[in-house]
Amino acid sequence: MYKDELIQLHQFLVYVLKHLENEYEVNDECREYLSLNISPHHIHRTKAEHKHAIFVLSTSISEVVATNNGGTSSNISNGLSELVKRSRKELIRYQNEGSLKYENKYQKVTM
Repeated sequence: MYKDELIQLHQFLVYVLKHLENEYEVNDECREYLSLNISPHHIHRTKAEHKHAIFVLSTSISEVVATNNGGTSSNISNGLSELVKRSRKELIRYQNEGSLKYENKYQKVTM
């Protein structure tokens, strides 16, 4: 997916979450997403950051649905949790590669 498509999906999931907030109590399930401190309006953030936020938000939404529907969709939540773990590793790897490029560039300039 392109970054702009990920941002649109991110925005859609925020709308879904807001709709669920009108029906259910969602504070505990959304704690991890809120701690990321990223929203669809943060277009300066990287594609990897938005992708990770989408997976975290999707997991939160599935937990809200599972909690309020008798736990019938907990398998979905578990699967999404695995995607969150993978995207977190990808995000960390991406950030590490970026910092290495910056360090190498900085070393060439100062030499």
